[in-house]
Amino acid sequence: MSKYLFLAVVFFGVCPPLSASPKPNIVFILADDLGYSDLGCYGSEIATPNLDALAKNGLRFSQAYNTARCWPSRAALLTGRYAQQIHRDKLPGMAGGGVVGVRQKWARLLPDFLAPVGYRCYHSGKWHVDGKVLAAGFDRSLNINNPGNYFTARGTLLNDVAVKPPANEKDYYITIATADHAIDCLKDHAANHKGKPFFQYIAFHAPHFPLHALPEDIAKYSDKYLDGWEKMREARFARQKEMGLTNTTLSAVERDLGPPARFPDAFKKLGSGEVEFPIPWSELTKEQRRFQATKMAIHAAMVDRMDREIGRVLDQLKAMNALDNTLILFASDNGASAEIMVRDGGHDSSAPPGSAATYLCLGPGFSSMCNTPFRRHKTWVHEGGISTPFIAHWPAGIASKGEVRHTPTHFIDFVPTVLDLLGSELPKQWEGASIPPFPGRSLVPAFAKDVAIARDSIWWLHDGNRAIRVGDWKLVAAAGQNWELYDLNVDRAEQMNLAAKKPDKVKELSDLWQRQTDTFVELVKSDQTKK
Repeated sequence: MSKYLFLAVVFFGVCPPLSASPKPNIVFILADDLGYSDLGCYGSEIATPNLDALAKNGLRFSQAYNTARCWPSRAALLTGRYAQQIHRDKLPGMAGGGVVGVRQKWARLLPDFLAPVGYRCYHSGKWHVDGKVLAAGFDRSLNINNPGNYFTARGTLLNDVAVKPPANEKDYYITIATADHAIDCLKDHAANHKGKPFFQYIAFHAPHFPLHALPEDIAKYSDKYLDGWEKMREARFARQKEMGLTNTTLSAVERDLGPPARFPDAFKKLGSGEVEFPIPWSELTKEQRRFQATKMAIHAAMVDRMDREIGRVLDQLKAMNALDNTLILFASDNGASAEIMVRDGGHDSSAPPGSAATYLCLGPGFSSMCNTPFRRHKTWVHEGGISTPFIAHWPAGIASKGEVRHTPTHFIDFVPTVLDLLGSELPKQWEGASIPPFPGRSLVPAFAKDVAIARDSIWWLHDGNRAIRVGDWKLVAAAGQNWELYDLNVDRAEQMNLAAKKPDKVKELSDLWQRQTDTFVELVKSDQTKK
């Protein structure tokens, strides 16, 4: 018996489908380094009409979480596991794990659970998961290994085979290429696999550094941000409150908090317009204000272009009459980035900002604005690093339109949600190895109404930054720092540290965090022993 036939028997022999209606298509669109407030429907001034329309005709989740970094988030999203469970992020006292970690055999990606029930699976864009794409169960793939240049196909793999870049790449741009491939997969599906449902994973690089955008897109925002990060942040926060996305205060900007890792040589290459800390806008020189506003304009242009390309994908879904029965989800792999560095091809300060010869990063000033109303940035597990916009659109399955869901969610919930929609259960074994239960929960009940999804906790650990959320209580600490305690019901901005006032709650949650961590360590040790 093949593994797929075996899984089909397990799925449908134990738990039949929820209904006799056609299985929904599933599209997950992932942005890279997008801030919580970077979409119009989450308070932004950036033009994102296609994503805004999905939110207007679907749902927005106000308390959705990722893992604070790209590769752990992708592992969690596609496996339904915390990355530390499956060697894709580091555990304290354990060797290995992280970006070069290799998953256990039982840690399958979602396509291996969808193929047995008839799905075709497609991947377009960034990968950043261990192993080859087709071996992970996808039928087609365009794997764009970001080479530090959005204007070249260098490093790209088509169905796991290296692509030779064309001699003339004048019109090439990674974001457009990602959408082109996704649309081509959809067209092929409509022509040759019409009777089958599909899972499409579209992982844009935008707006990850380097800040590269088309000149006409940058021009649209060239003078938009000259008022500075404080005023723009306040404007976004005001819109968020009007939308009912938050009832918290606006966090204070941490003026002495710069990038998570320092690269002093980068500032020599970037020149006197660059600044390491989010100091008051009024204290910047005219050159610095223009330089920072230009970087934010490029970031906005990248988000704007991503939305336009998503619009093209939506047009294809409409053309093949698939939009109504397609569950479309959108999120970001972590918060906006405070990083400042120069890598790959270096930085030519004489070249037009945002062009292929430049290497710019957003930095902590406008990253704070993009993560409105939260504290900190990518890599930290304070709310600014782990909070993502999260949109769900499915006309045939979600009756509510334009509503906000406030239940906390995490990337580990995606796979359990999909299996729940299909009436499927996780198999107990894979090739003789026992499969642990999912740590996540199905979000299907929240599709119907704004209900709390019952769960014990949500847990984080990355680069020594650690946190746990139980109900509305969150315990969080930056690497090497003491625990902080917040009541997220009124303070998602993490401004009122209650640790000194509630030591018993700190101990309760810190003990729970440690027990969860110890459980993951034991799981990994057990897997290593079996090898």
